[in-house]
Amino acid sequence: IFGLILTGIILVITIIGQFWTPYDITGMNSMARNQAPSLMHIMGTDNFGRDVFSRVMNGCGTTFFVALSTVVIGCFFGVIIGALTGFYGGLLDEIVMRINDVLLSFPSVLLVLIFISFIGTGKYKIIVALGVMFIPSFARIVRSEVIRYKSQEFVRSAQVMGAGSLRIIFVHILPNTVVSMLTAAAIGFNNAVLAEASMSYLGLGVQPPDPSLGRMLSEAQAYIFTAPWYAIWPGVVIVLIILGFSQISEGLRAISD
Repeated sequence: IFGLILTGIILVITIIGQFWTPYDITGMNSMARNQAPSLMHIMGTDNFGRDVFSRVMNGCGTTFFVALSTVVIGCFFGVIIGALTGFYGGLLDEIVMRINDVLLSFPSVLLVLIFISFIGTGKYKIIVALGVMFIPSFARIVRSEVIRYKSQEFVRSAQVMGAGSLRIIFVHILPNTVVSMLTAAAIGFNNAVLAEASMSYLGLGVQPPDPSLGRMLSEAQAYIFTAPWYAIWPGVVIVLIILGFSQISEGLRAISD
């Protein structure tokens, strides 16, 4: 419940920030550079005189969009691969799972860096790179769930009644894995938020003029002592997003147990 409330508040502010912000997110004001938080600018201003609160409101939308798109790509293809390999097994399962093991043995951020070096930087390219890297983890979870359920009595009853393999997989087995998949999706969302922030911090993710929490942290690094609020607020928001989804995943895991 705490996770849902916290995430809901951030999500409402994020949605509002896509249509309205107190100040122009790209508007520069040389007379208001590095101003401390005040009634005019509740989170202060950055080195270009831009309102930090407005940029955080809008930047959250970018973070949510990248993370959600990443999870959707990873979950969609991971579910299909995991379901088919878990149900049919055999040589296909061995080949796919060994490829999965190889990919999971490397740090995901390193693989994303290698992938981006080939396809280039940008919001949509980072989505593709992260989405591909998330497929193995979702595939492994779904595979283990399918293997667990395919020997259950309700699956054998469906086979006796003449149900096809695809119907058994997608109608009888996968609906029973929803809670586990939601838990994995919540954890994956957190990982995607961190990965997007890391890539943007390194200058390989979302590019200007689109605001990004990770990019804001990178830009604020040079002003950490003269204008610490510029780094503090984007960092706090990233922590709150991760905290909210972590609590949601813990709650879903408790329901599953």
